[in-house]
Amino acid sequence: MAEIHKTTMTPTKLELLETWLPTRPWYRGGEGTVPSLEKAGGFRLDDPEGEVGIEFAVVADTSGEEVHSYLVPMTYRGAPLEGAEGALIGTSEHGVLGTRWLYDGVHDPVLLAELTALLQGRAVPQAQSVSDTPDPTVEASFDGTGALDASAAPVVEDGAYGTDVRLGADAPLLLRLARVLDPKATGSRGQVTADWRLPDGEERRGAYVLVFDAA
Repeated sequence: MAEIHKTTMTPTKLELLETWLPTRPWYRGGEGTVPSLEKAGGFRLDDPEGEVGIEFAVVADTSGEEVHSYLVPMTYRGAPLEGAEGALIGTSEHGVLGTRWLYDGVHDPVLLAELTALLQGRAVPQAQSVSDTPDPTVEASFDGTGALDASAAPVVEDGAYGTDVRLGADAPLLLRLARVLDPKATGSRGQVTADWRLPDGEERRGAYVLVFDAA
């Protein structure tokens, strides 16, 4: 089980994301907009090897007239991930663990392996901010047909509404990360559903990850 340290990160995750989010094609702010972010929910998964932190974080952006809630799956590593330079969100000094490399998790094989395990009922979602505590509000479903195998190199494509991850060039299924969260989104073959909250305290629930047949 991952241990959640009550310590500092410099810069903070929100500060790193304020710079990174406007570079994404699914970011809803206008050109030149600086996000104003706050934590809005999420959960964690455990790396069986205990080396990589895995977090499905939701942040709310209040910089515009409309609040947008963004899903950012992140991994935290003690050394750079080879070949993933383009997926680096930034580095931060952790008060206990030292320098941490933060990555957009859709490009990290450890996160993808545990996400597919979650969909297949082989991983237990964990509370976002408490050590050794399962989060029973996170629900995962998959109809069981077709391969969900994260061992092959993924094909990742960012779009205007989310990120599609095909688990290998010829894989029959793809995972869609719903980057701009919408309570109405549903997957045809499966999904991971969890909560988030708006800045005014209103609770929302919907799909973080959706499973579809690959075209």
